[in-house]
Amino acid sequence: MNDSQSLETATTSIQAPSGVPDPKTRRYDRQLRLWAASGQAALESARILVIPATATATSILKNLVLPGLGHFTLMDDGAVTGADAGNNFFLDGFFSIGKSRAEEAVKGLLEMNDGVEGVADVRDIQEVLKSDKGWLKTFDVVIAHNVDSNVLNDLAALLWPETHLVVVNSAGFLAEFSIHYREHQVIESHSETSASLRIDQAFPALLEYAMSLPLDTMDITDHAHIPYPVILVRALEEWRREREQVTSPSSSTGSPRTTVEKKVFKERIRAMMRKFDEENFEEAEAQAFKCWTPTIIPIEVKELFALYSSSTSLPPSASTFPALISALANFVQNNPASPRYPSGLLPLTLSLPDMKSSTEEYVKLQKMYRAQSEKEKQVFKDYLSREQVDADDVTIDAFLKNSHALKVLKGNEWKDVDPGSKELLLDKLSTHPKETATHLALAAARRLGAKDVLSSFKSSSGPNDATMAENLDKNKLKDLLTAEAMTFLPPGTELPETEWRIVSGEIARAPSADLPTTAAFLGGLVAQEVIKMITKQYIPISAGNAASSANDQLGICVVDLVETWTGIL
Repeated sequence: MNDSQSLETATTSIQAPSGVPDPKTRRYDRQLRLWAASGQAALESARILVIPATATATSILKNLVLPGLGHFTLMDDGAVTGADAGNNFFLDGFFSIGKSRAEEAVKGLLEMNDGVEGVADVRDIQEVLKSDKGWLKTFDVVIAHNVDSNVLNDLAALLWPETHLVVVNSAGFLAEFSIHYREHQVIESHSETSASLRIDQAFPALLEYAMSLPLDTMDITDHAHIPYPVILVRALEEWRREREQVTSPSSSTGSPRTTVEKKVFKERIRAMMRKFDEENFEEAEAQAFKCWTPTIIPIEVKELFALYSSSTSLPPSASTFPALISALANFVQNNPASPRYPSGLLPLTLSLPDMKSSTEEYVKLQKMYRAQSEKEKQVFKDYLSREQVDADDVTIDAFLKNSHALKVLKGNEWKDVDPGSKELLLDKLSTHPKETATHLALAAARRLGAKDVLSSFKSSSGPNDATMAENLDKNKLKDLLTAEAMTFLPPGTELPETEWRIVSGEIARAPSADLPTTAAFLGGLVAQEVIKMITKQYIPISAGNAASSANDQLGICVVDLVETWTGIL
């Protein structure tokens, strides 16, 4: 039988792939690579309220509308002024003047993505706080930019802790923002630290395969394509047997510790080479540190076991996260799927890194890891079944894949960082003088605005507000800022002269300016953090790990575009 084909037949018979991406996948292809379908689904189901329709607020929304936010409401009871038309690119310039600022901005924002629902709300936030408090709690995230301090305090108290509040303040080229939540659980943290391959604690199938290879007699091509984990497992087991003076399987403990032992171990790997240019053995030598780097449970994960240890009886409606942690703690204590190492290990990952190997050998190794991973997954699911919550396989798979990099973050209530305790601010002033000086200056500006000392502190003012130049004396304003900032600090504290001169001078120059450059930069930063909160992926700004008792972080991102830097307090 002749199976050959002519070139014309072979090329014309090729069929186009049937799995052509749908329009949504093509539109969001690049971001799907960052947070996958689960993150996109979370974003598309999110509801966000933004107050008011400033240039910064609309810049934040732009960076949420483009990736496909589900719904946003832009609340502002004001009308567009000439200053607004000059600094907000989402208004229709001169033609928007006199019209509703919220409605005009929403119109411009929706032009960027027809798959997003946007609503303008022209009510006064103060009236809503009195008459429609329940409605404010229907949002997943509320973003407030340069909102009056008294109103902000009421809003923050209402939303805490169920609804995430993002507070953004800016003046000229200075800005800061913070996210307020009680606890934020992150499974897919996208850690740069990869999960352990268990080189030092190889599972039975991997150890058996590594020891079964006839390295001295096998085909030279196959020898040059043995994956480095197999080489390391073989070398380490041989090293252990020699140390224990046994020919049978070793006790599976111990590894090179001293500098001399590590050097000799690497020489052992080089001696296993049959050709001088076997890249897989060179790679094994470079990765030899994995033999003496113990496979352990990260401290942060251990802290989560203690944090959720009291969650022994969870209602059906409770978050699945505590139940997952409880099952993981039980797994770590007893894993019958790993008889040689029944405790002290996290579930084995399915993911293997790239390595020098043939496709056949790589797939063979991957199948071994997959088979062991499935066994351990079943053990984990058995423990999870004892909890009173349901978790689907997608959630379980994501949890197990990232079990080495789980994060639970804590946030601060707004009143606790406005501006913060005197002792903490004093400490931050000595360790982070630039960031703290900027934070103090912006906090002082908010307080002066709340006291109605300067009407130009209202967020409706623009960079060309004539009253600012006519009515304000910069030196007097700097003195007022200094006096107000000193009330935030212990008596006798001195402000850093150079840093304070720069930040107080910038606020005195433009106390209410919502500059397009600052708005654009700040819009990207804030939207990025909001997406992290919504998707529960990556690590957003926080006040530290929830398991830690330390209270030495404010959880504030400070932006200075005068000297072009950002920092975290």
